[in-house]
Amino acid sequence: MEDRLPGNAVSRFQNVALLSVASVLPSRVTTSDDIEGRLGPSLARLKLRSGLLKRVAGVLERRNWGPGESADKATIAAGKRALDEAGVDASQVGLLINTSVTRMHLEPSVAVALHHGLGLPSSAVNFDVANACLGFINGMSLAATMIESGQIDYAMVVAGEDADDIQVNTIERLLRSESDRDGFMSEFASLTLGSGSAAAVLGRADAHPEGHRILGGVTRAATNFHTLCVGSVDGMFTDAKALLKGGLDLVVSAWKEASAEWDWKSMNRYITHQVSSIHTDAIVKAVHLDRSKVPTTYPRYGNVGPASVPITLAQEQDSLRQGDRVLLMGVGSGLNTAMMELAW
Repeated sequence: MEDRLPGNAVSRFQNVALLSVASVLPSRVTTSDDIEGRLGPSLARLKLRSGLLKRVAGVLERRNWGPGESADKATIAAGKRALDEAGVDASQVGLLINTSVTRMHLEPSVAVALHHGLGLPSSAVNFDVANACLGFINGMSLAATMIESGQIDYAMVVAGEDADDIQVNTIERLLRSESDRDGFMSEFASLTLGSGSAAAVLGRADAHPEGHRILGGVTRAATNFHTLCVGSVDGMFTDAKALLKGGLDLVVSAWKEASAEWDWKSMNRYITHQVSSIHTDAIVKAVHLDRSKVPTTYPRYGNVGPASVPITLAQEQDSLRQGDRVLLMGVGSGLNTAMMELAW
């Protein structure tokens, strides 16, 4: 079998704008101290010092849905808020893409309940796009393509994550498990996950000069690493060292090839997928980013999967000014990487 030539997939858009981005976070705060307290017997058996989640991942706390809350309800609320902020009526939306990892059942799609809850018209195409933590960026690119081609005027991209079940199942398994330290650490990433929802509205730039232009970006695959992080509601098992190295190599190779077409060395803000302090610091160092331009939300919210990029962007938007350049960046299990540039 011949070797496949390495390279980036490139997309460019001329007439697409991000009109709004909004997030809704759970009310319940779960601290890393609380999780480690519940894991006390396992930590003691394995002679692991307390403060592991803070020390290794930099995650101080994360959010979980409280009584009466759910990922679907919050995603619908985020979507309605995004529509209101964009000045777009639900009847005008031609496309809804749900990009969440979380799903309560295999079918129907998560998108159908959200379509109903948002009161979208029957003409609005709706479906799920799943690509681990890159789903939201992929969804934005797909929506932008449909707007650019003239198929639709407005699109909504959403993600809602619920980390409760995977954390509960992981803690219960680690407490009854006789696994060694390597086994414990292979499930460590599950303990950093958090819950949250986000939504974005996209439309034609010529109809919305106040919008934030979506210029395009690149994606790149390294699917030979597809076994390094495998998860389900029962648990997520990760080869952390190999995943970090593979992800960094992928980002660097994509970044270097993109440099011939894109000037990403001096952006005003880099919105990266929020995994941990180790991953953020490694990416900053690998592609020489200005650390002051890389905001982090993982210390408070943990890793909220594909919702982490829009949640972070929503929290940064008030500090962005017209003319600022913003780069969305992420690596998803599999492995895939994506980078998308916005002109604020």
